[in-house]
Amino acid sequence: MADLSPEPPRDCLLLYDGQCRLCVTAKKGLERLATEQAGEAVRMIAYQSEEARVLLGDRYRAGRPDVAFLVRPNGEVAGGLEAFLPLLPGLKGGPVLAALFRLPLAKPLGHLLYRFVARYRYRLFGEVPLPAPSRPGGPAQSPLPPGASPESSRPHQSSQ
Repeated sequence: MADLSPEPPRDCLLLYDGQCRLCVTAKKGLERLATEQAGEAVRMIAYQSEEARVLLGDRYRAGRPDVAFLVRPNGEVAGGLEAFLPLLPGLKGGPVLAALFRLPLAKPLGHLLYRFVARYRYRLFGEVPLPAPSRPGGPAQSPLPPGASPESSRPHQSSQ
């Protein structure tokens, strides 16, 4: 009988909230910086995707996630601030931040700040629509700009 369990990822996978404006902006920034974690590439996946649901298994909850997740190639899953700490050495200025988190009280304060921002991120930063799934031969649609509605972005209407 074939094993239907998901194959462990070859890259580190950062699962982010694809509807959170802060999370999507952070994802784009991390992609621009070509983040690597201990020599491993980091691939970003929206939490709302089927791939994220399969990867997280019992940890997955429908709706908005409470935290971001980092899935390592060995299958280990870290959530919240712990999902980002391993990424710091691969970021510009990250080694300095990583050193700061080794100071007493820095990590507990970081966890408190992360929980606060995670809890209120929609109120503080807003929401973006999920991009449409990729079509064969075509890119996925990008989220709408702030203040735009799906009706105003339809091709048959003038956008200017």
